This record gives sequence, structure tokens and C-alpha cells, in this order.
Amino acid sequence: QVQLVESGGGLVQPGGSLRLSCAASGSIFRIYVMGWYRQAPGKQRELVARITSDGSTVYADSVKGRFTIFRDNAKKTVYLTMDSLKPEDTAVYSCNALIQGELAVRDYWGQGTQVTVSS
Repeated sequence: QVQLVESGGGLVQPGGSLRLSCAASGSIFRIYVMGWYRQAPGKQRELVARITSDGSTVYADSVKGRFTIFRDNAKKTVYLTMDSLKPEDTAVYSCNALIQGELAVRDYWGQGTQVTVSS
């Protein structure tokens, strides 16, 4: 059983910073891609950033220069540091990973963590 467990969300003022973490556990043979998505009320879920096992990254245009994704392969953990946060960054942030488990390669999702940017 593979699980993704997120932490680090919360309330922050505009211009502030937060760091999200997502740890994978269970019967994992390989983690290919790890990433963060977000969904704001009334909007579709969107990719925030993702990172491959060799460190290649992709960012949404709206977060480039403000957010940084990195991973610790030994800990099976991906992090998202968010700086210069804006009210429009408010959303539920969910971790996603493409994982080779015992039987197959598939997508896994975390439970989501709320990030609220407000004064």
C-alpha cells in the first residue's frame, strides 16, 4: 500500500512564505515524477510544479521565480517552497507521484493541504 502524506499548509500573509512537504511510503520500487497541484474554489485543478527523479523541473508560469520544488530521493519526499505568496495562491495543494509499486506503475495522490494567503 503506497501513501503520500502532506504537511506544511496554513494561513500566511501576502508576501510571506510557506514550505510544503510530501512523503511517500509503502511498497515502492521507484518514484518517477513527483509534483504539486492546486485547486482553488470554483476553478479546475492545475499543475504548480513537478520534478523528475533526475531533478528536471517544470513550473506553472504563475509561480515561476517564487516557488521552488525539490526532492530528497533517499527520503522519498518532495518539497515545495513558496515565497512572495499572493492571495491568488490560495488553494488546496495536493501532492502527486508516479510510482512503481509491487504490481504496476500508477499515479498516487495525497489528501491535500490548505494554503490560505490573506491579511
